Amino acid sequence: MSAQDQAKSQKAVSAAVVGNVLEWYDFAVYAYVAAIIARKFFPGQDEVAALLSAFLAYGLGFLARPLGGIVIGRMGDVSGRKNALLLTMFLMAAGTVMIGLLPTYESIGFLAPLLLVVARLLQGFSAGGEWGGSTAFIVEWAPKNKRGFYGSFQQMSVVAGLLLGSGVAALMNTVLTTAQMDSWGWRVPFLIGGILGPIGLYMRRTIEETPAYKAVSDGTATAKAVDDHVSPWLLAGRAFGFTIVWTVCFYVLLNYMPTWTQRYMNLSASQALWANTIGLLALMLSIPVMGLLSDRFGRKPLLIACCLCFVVVPYPVFSYLLSGGVSLTSLIIVQIVFAVMISMFSGAGPAAIAEIFPTRNRSTWMTTGYALAVAIFGGFAPFISVWLISTFGSPIAHTYYLVAAAVVSTIVIWQLRETAFEDLQ
Repeated sequence: MSAQDQAKSQKAVSAAVVGNVLEWYDFAVYAYVAAIIARKFFPGQDEVAALLSAFLAYGLGFLARPLGGIVIGRMGDVSGRKNALLLTMFLMAAGTVMIGLLPTYESIGFLAPLLLVVARLLQGFSAGGEWGGSTAFIVEWAPKNKRGFYGSFQQMSVVAGLLLGSGVAALMNTVLTTAQMDSWGWRVPFLIGGILGPIGLYMRRTIEETPAYKAVSDGTATAKAVDDHVSPWLLAGRAFGFTIVWTVCFYVLLNYMPTWTQRYMNLSASQALWANTIGLLALMLSIPVMGLLSDRFGRKPLLIACCLCFVVVPYPVFSYLLSGGVSLTSLIIVQIVFAVMISMFSGAGPAAIAEIFPTRNRSTWMTTGYALAVAIFGGFAPFISVWLISTFGSPIAHTYYLVAAAVVSTIVIWQLRETAFEDLQ
């Protein structure tokens, strides 16, 4: 890659990454104020039922992700990655502002939770196209021997968005009283997201289309796809199974964790959110390191190692957290350990999943497979966690979900070939 091409690559990836941070801040901030949303939009229920309702609305946002993945993913293959990324930015900002301005159940009755679900569906439709579109965009701009490292910035920017959301929520809970947060403070994180949206739109308007997409569109691409003979449905199925452990561990250990630590470790909202924020920071810093390692040693060793860790580690660690007398410092160390485990997958994962597909239909089928797995297994992860704990009567029953997901993804990844050292199809 020439110096000029390298400069273009860095500019394009930087713009995609910044936009991605803002996108995922908007999408994730809901989880960090879920307890307040439960009271505001689902009153008249006991605490567990209200929380289940709030997380059900959260999960419904993920049901729109496969549709967004198909529609916006197809747009990315037909009209270009750039146009698709501009659309996702606009839709996400609109859905986020809508939540921040919604009247509560006390004001408009059943219309409040109904409109909340509509806003989450709009966000979910956007997120469904964003993940695959930004992954394809970043990996296609990367030099051959740095796809793992460049691709890791896609996932790092997702975590940065979660980190920003967790940090803002933690700050709000620290500087405001409980009454102020309950009255109006919970709206502020959503309105901040609406303000940041135009920044992402402006940055994405300045980026160029990827060289790989241009070559396919112009008919100048000459490389034969290794998987030309394989049905795109089968490739999407591989992406689906690949994603299961990734999305389950992500949403159980990052989005649901603050709720779990408040309820079962008796931490305050600010303590739980600050511990989660530190874990997210550790994850964000670890991901590029794992991306680099995947370029040197391959994707599969890191992916398999992550899966095996989630078979063995969660049950004893959560048992320890419930053993009594565990300090906030010990919880932070646990969250950092989980973060490093997740980073093995998040560092190698974006490049690995993009390398499954040829450029001509990468955005459509990668996004479809990924979004379906996230909708089914990730979006309802907090809901399933609460349900498992309630059903089995054990605060660590949600670890069964982590173990099952890890076993399934291990089987799928074991059958994939190593693609780190091949040309992009």
